[in-house]
Amino acid sequence: MRKIGKQEIEDIAIGAALLGTGGGGDPYIGKLMALQAIEEYGEVTLLDVDEVPDDALVVPSSMMGAPTVMLEKAPSGEEAIEAFQLLEKYLGKKIYATFPIEAGGVNSMIPFALAARLGLPVIDADGMGRAFPELQMVTFYLDGIPATPGVFADEKGNTALLSTINNIWTERIARAATIQMGGSTMVAMYSMTGKNLKESGIRNILKLEEEIGKAIRFAKQNNVNPINEVLNKVGGFELFRGKVSDINRKTETGFARGTATFDGLNEYKGETLKLSFQNEHLLARTEQRLLCVTPDLIAVLDAETGLPITTEGIRYGARCVVIGIPCHPKWRTEKGIETVGPKYFGYDVDYVPVEELMKKGVAL
Repeated sequence: MRKIGKQEIEDIAIGAALLGTGGGGDPYIGKLMALQAIEEYGEVTLLDVDEVPDDALVVPSSMMGAPTVMLEKAPSGEEAIEAFQLLEKYLGKKIYATFPIEAGGVNSMIPFALAARLGLPVIDADGMGRAFPELQMVTFYLDGIPATPGVFADEKGNTALLSTINNIWTERIARAATIQMGGSTMVAMYSMTGKNLKESGIRNILKLEEEIGKAIRFAKQNNVNPINEVLNKVGGFELFRGKVSDINRKTETGFARGTATFDGLNEYKGETLKLSFQNEHLLARTEQRLLCVTPDLIAVLDAETGLPITTEGIRYGARCVVIGIPCHPKWRTEKGIETVGPKYFGYDVDYVPVEELMKKGVAL
């Protein structure tokens, strides 16, 4: 157990944006939400998973929708409170604590903003160890934990209580409603016990995010290479260095979809990288080689500062380093690959772990 204040939020926001693999929301917006709540209501208690009672009711808090929408429709913070209070009323039991559903610039910050305002602790765990675009893409789904009953709310005051036959239907119905509610909503789903979270959650995700943020901050202070510091911290691989030469990005069916093209620099000169995304980066390849594919993490970093760049933040001419990071072992199981592997997203490639691709490569 420890307290999370402003500096911790600054570091976590950076690390969360990196592990968010381009998605999970704008880190600047998320950081401001958390900082404002802590300024008004005080520091937030962070719990280790093992400090949570087995029978406690715990619920993640998050945003659903296309990250590009948040550039024009920032959440007020009231939506998350309304969603939590309605779910509590329906369940007839007080929520003991909250936690992030995924890593991301907004979705790692919302639990802190909500917790500060409601006086709840935050648990150091999530359901992905990265970010994915759909509601069923969590380790809780792999272990049979239902998403509903759940609540989503918008900034206009609309709320909806959802009960579905399975988590796939939760995604379909909630996505359609979110589009009608303006493209983004705040969500309270996957209510579970402390025991469920201990067995199914990915532990110490916030600690890792904070360490990544610190590594980038200290690299700047000490004038050392931030990219190397990040790679050492996450056990990642440099996939490509280049300049953004084209970006094709549009918001459709409730997602930010598109491709980004990078012309190689330095030792990559003469090569072209194509990065495909659906909120999150999912596939990185050159004309000749597959470099990294979901569920492994693909992150785009500013070549100078090492700061992560989200899918909505990629700009023509930016000089970037693209890195790959091995995913949590839960995603490398048969059900994990079926749920979030390349075939699910329509890519005609097989999943190969990034560390194997870096050793031998896979020709396309």
